[in-house]
Amino acid sequence: MSPNASSIKGVICGYRAEEIDSPLTQRVRYLDKLVDDLAKGKKIEKILRP
Repeated sequence: MSPNASSIKGVICGYRAEEIDSPLTQRVRYLDKLVDDLAKGKKIEKILRP
């Protein structure tokens, strides 16, 4: 997992990514959001926000 994964912000499956308690669930949701946003045509720079 990329060290920049925590810079993915937003709502994933009805939950705020940064508010998910379980580290494993949080990483899975980060990947889910990344794949969904890339499939919609968003650029990686827009998805990974500082």
